[in-house]
Amino acid sequence: MPTKIDFIGGNTKRCLMAMALPMIAAMFLNMMYNLVDSLWIGNLLGKTAYAALTNSTPIILILTSVAMGATNGVSILISQAIGAKDKKKAESLIATSFCVAVTFSLLVTILLEIFLPGMLKALNTPVETYDMAYSYLAIYILGYLAVYLYLYFTAVLRSFGNSMFQAVAMLVSTILNAILDPIFIHFIGFHGAAIATLLSQMICLLFMLIYLKKKKLFTFKISAFNSNDALLLIQKAIPSVIQQSIPAISTTSLTALVSTYSVTAIAAYGVTGKLETILFYPAMALNMVLTTIIGQCAGGTRYDRAKDYLKCALGYGCGLLVILSVLVVGFSKQLSGLFVRSSDVAVIVGTYFLIVSIGYVLNTVTNCYLGALNGMGKPSKSMFLMIFYYIVVRIPLAYLLSYLGFGLNGIWVAVLVSHIVASLAATMTGTVLIRKKGNIKA
Repeated sequence: MPTKIDFIGGNTKRCLMAMALPMIAAMFLNMMYNLVDSLWIGNLLGKTAYAALTNSTPIILILTSVAMGATNGVSILISQAIGAKDKKKAESLIATSFCVAVTFSLLVTILLEIFLPGMLKALNTPVETYDMAYSYLAIYILGYLAVYLYLYFTAVLRSFGNSMFQAVAMLVSTILNAILDPIFIHFIGFHGAAIATLLSQMICLLFMLIYLKKKKLFTFKISAFNSNDALLLIQKAIPSVIQQSIPAISTTSLTALVSTYSVTAIAAYGVTGKLETILFYPAMALNMVLTTIIGQCAGGTRYDRAKDYLKCALGYGCGLLVILSVLVVGFSKQLSGLFVRSSDVAVIVGTYFLIVSIGYVLNTVTNCYLGALNGMGKPSKSMFLMIFYYIVVRIPLAYLLSYLGFGLNGIWVAVLVSHIVASLAATMTGTVLIRKKGNIKA
């Protein structure tokens, strides 16, 4: 069961790039996939429909974050087993995690369909957008099993050093969604976007299954299921799920707060969320890549290599984010017009990015260190850090500044402050752990 890349013995920069570049490409394609609905809905159906999509987005983000977090927890354990060259353990983890993934995703689908109305009301969804938001989500949720299993299989592939297929699969899915969206919207309306997304998700999973069967990159034996491994997977997955979900929970809370202002404010916040994916996804990609790479290094007790990969990721990641931040911040008002043609929305979007600007480079630093912590088998530390600066710092501060009369700009300042606190806390925690594990000067 060999890996495609020798992370422990290979060249640091080459190995990192071999994993990171396809992963970043996959994340950008995922971004385009998510932007397709927004672009078509905003341009074909107008501001109110776009606001309805914005009200739907927090729940979609939480669902995706749960899937990414849980499957990233799987990746931690499989990567460590591979780094330790324990083939039997890796096979057991794959079989067990697959059974858990199917059971969990089906359970979530059923519960969400039941409690969806209450969730939308809790988000302060305006009356004029409620029906559209509900119908969109009711359809979208039906495809959660496909989304979850796709993310599960990509996490397993990353554990073996294969991140290229994720980019290819996302390219196919994005093209499908881009083609199907306008057709279904034209004939069905707002609901058509959700149906198009559902179909593209199912086709993407089918594409993944065909690829896995043809290439036979790893052995899947249901007989290798181990209930003890199930408990171990849950122990690693829960902190990882919470870690990935907290930003989405923060977005959900802030969406509810912004919803108390106006439909224009909701639409503008929706646009900022879509544009921020350009700046967040490279950092998320590095987080997941470092989880896998450092997981193998930790499995082989090579913490000196873990430190080298972290330094390399910080250098390349921050350099990329400086360039992307300048472009997005500088052209945010113009980019806003791609989604909603409203000068009022553009002004709010421009102000948001001007205030938060430096936060995206700091977010990259944070994600690199969180990836390192995850790879070293400490997702609980990452989880507590995320709780601290998102739940303890960002949300209360946003509500406080809004209450004190600073309006939307007060909410945006809270976002910036949380990015600053996050980078400082993650850097200190990660540095101490690497020094302790490797007994080297970090």
